[in-house]
Amino acid sequence: MPPSEQAQIRRESLQKLRELGIDPYPASEYETDTNTQAIRAHYREGKRVSLAGRMMSRRIMGKASFAELKDATGRIQLYVSRESISNDEAHTAYNTVFKKLLDIGDIIGVVGSLFKTRVGEISVHVTRLTLLSKSLRPPPVVKTDATGTVFDAFSAAEQRYRMRYVDLIVNDGVKEIFIKRSRLISSMRKALDEAGYLEVETPILQPIPGGAAARPFVTHHNALDMSLYLRIADELYLKRLIVGGFEGVYEFAKDFRNEGMDRTHNPEFTMMELYVAYKDYSWMMQLTEQLLERVAIAVNGSTDLAVGGHQIRLQAPFKRIGILDSIQAHTGLDLYGKGQSEIRGAATDLGIEVDPNMGVGKLIDKIFEEKCERHYIQPTFITDYPIAMSPLTKRHREKAGLTERFELLINGSEIANAYSELNDPIDQRERFEAQLKQSEKAKGEALSIDWDFLRALEYGMPPTAGIGIGIDRLVMLLTNADSIQEVLFFPQMRPERETEV
Repeated sequence: MPPSEQAQIRRESLQKLRELGIDPYPASEYETDTNTQAIRAHYREGKRVSLAGRMMSRRIMGKASFAELKDATGRIQLYVSRESISNDEAHTAYNTVFKKLLDIGDIIGVVGSLFKTRVGEISVHVTRLTLLSKSLRPPPVVKTDATGTVFDAFSAAEQRYRMRYVDLIVNDGVKEIFIKRSRLISSMRKALDEAGYLEVETPILQPIPGGAAARPFVTHHNALDMSLYLRIADELYLKRLIVGGFEGVYEFAKDFRNEGMDRTHNPEFTMMELYVAYKDYSWMMQLTEQLLERVAIAVNGSTDLAVGGHQIRLQAPFKRIGILDSIQAHTGLDLYGKGQSEIRGAATDLGIEVDPNMGVGKLIDKIFEEKCERHYIQPTFITDYPIAMSPLTKRHREKAGLTERFELLINGSEIANAYSELNDPIDQRERFEAQLKQSEKAKGEALSIDWDFLRALEYGMPPTAGIGIGIDRLVMLLTNADSIQEVLFFPQMRPERETEV
C-alpha cells in the first residue's frame, strides 16, 4: 500500500534533514536527568533539566512556539524560541527544522530551564533540541471542542488491539492498566516467595495435552518426528514436583487453548498455579482470601473495587456455597444424586440448549453457567463439585459423589479453580479412563491418559492443595476492564490484508 500524502511529506522532510547534515536516527546515547512526573513533583523555578519523549502537539507563533512532550510518565509543555536555542545556526534550527521539518510524533530530546506560564502551567524553556527519531506515520491527533465533544479519537477496539503501540501513544489511560498488571504479578509473586514456595518452570511443549479438558494447539518436532502440544495447563508437571519432594511450588504460566474467543477468553492466557503439600481445599480458600486482599491493596490501595455498576469488596471471609445448592437456589432443582438423563431433561425444561453427547459433568456445568453464575458479584467460593466434573480432585470426605473442589467467582466470572488434589493412583486411573470414554463423544476434546503422571502418583504424592488463578481475569477485575483484550498487550486478532498495513 503506497504511503498517504502526510506520510509522503514526512519522507520528504526526512530527506531534507539528511541534506542539512542532521541524522534523523542518531546512534549515540541521549542522557536525560529527569522525567515529567519528577518535574511536577519537585518543581523549582529556573532548574535546568534534560528529558526526552514524543512531540504530541505544536503551536507555531512566529519567533516562538509551544509544543507538548510526552514521556513514559506524562506530558509537559515546551516553549521554543529562535533566540533561546543555543546553536550557531539558531535561525535554521528554529525556522527550518523545528517549524518545517519536525512533525507531531517525532521523538526529541530537550535541554532547558523550568518556569510557569501566566496561567500557572509548568513548562520547559528549551535551549537545546535534538531529533532522536523521525516519525514517518502521523499519529492520530485527538481534539476536543468547547462543548467537550471528542474528534478523531483512536477508540475503535479492533484498531486499538491491533496497533497497541498507537493506542499507548494516544490514549493516556491504557498504560496504567499494564502498570497495574505488572504490579499485580509482582505482589502475588512476593507473597508466595515470602511463604516459602518455589517458583518453577515446566514445559510449554508437551507430548500429551493434560491437566484440563480442552482443544490443544498441535505442532510437530522434526528431530523426534513426533507431535507436540502447546500446554493447556501445567498442573500435572507441578504435581510431579510435589511427588519429588518439593512442599510448595508455583508457576506463572502461559497456557494455550484452541477454542473460541470472547470478552473473557483469549487462546493464549496467563495462569498462576500453586501446589502446597499437606494442605487441603479449605486451607486454600483462606490463602486465596489473603492473597487477593494483598494484591488488591498493592494494585489499587484498597480492597474496595468499582466494577461496572457494582461495588465489590475483596475482604475475607468470602461467601461459600455448594454448586448443587446454588443450582437449587436459583432454579428450584435438586440435582444431587440424579443421573444423566434426569439432568439432561432438567436442562431442557430450563430452556438450556445441550449437546446430546454431554455427560453429567458438562450438563451440570452448563446449567450453572446459564442460571447461576451471573448472580455471584461479590467474591464467592462455589464448592463441592460432583466427581464427574472433577477428574483430578479428591473425593469429599463427608459428601458421597462430590469432591473437595472450589471455584472462586467474582462479578459473575470464574477467577480461580482449586482442589484437594487426588493422590490415589488407582482412583486417578479409573477417573482418567472414564474421562477418556466421555471425551471420545465430544468434538475436539479427545483426551490422552498421562501414563507417566500415573506412574509418578504410584511413588506416592502427599495430601496436596492446588489452585489455578486466571491472571488476565483478575487484572480485568482490578482495572475495571470489560474485556480480556483490554488487559493483554497483543491479543490474538485476525490477520490484516497487506493493503491494510
